[in-house]
Amino acid sequence: MTPQELANLAHLRRARDLIDREFARPLDVPTMASHALMSPAHFSRQFRAAYGETPYSYLMTRRIERAMALLRGGMSVTDACMAVGATSLGSFSSRFTELAGETPSAYRAREHHAVSAMPACIAKQQTRPSRVRELAAVLPA
Repeated sequence: MTPQELANLAHLRRARDLIDREFARPLDVPTMASHALMSPAHFSRQFRAAYGETPYSYLMTRRIERAMALLRGGMSVTDACMAVGATSLGSFSSRFTELAGETPSAYRAREHHAVSAMPACIAKQQTRPSRVRELAAVLPA
């Protein structure tokens, strides 16, 4: 790996860390790109190449992941939507259903005893929404 590629990865990690910390804040690609010291188009291409998804998709996955934890704790769907920075309940519900495979209301109503018995680090890994996991279940081997 060249020194320039290593520097790009460090800049991309800085932007990914911003998303991880500030997911509930209004974030757009130009803001994320400025933290990576790149133009928005170049940043989007580099981020996708490094992490396998677009910056916006990563942000939404992080928001849905946090919303899942809030819903497991008993928070209402509307409150969870607003807490993770989503501005529209409809688009939040659509994205949640796309990533989690069920509506936020159904997810909230379901029992989550197994998750509460797991260490937090394992629960986070097991409950992280992933389109890749969903595609693997649908596609033939």
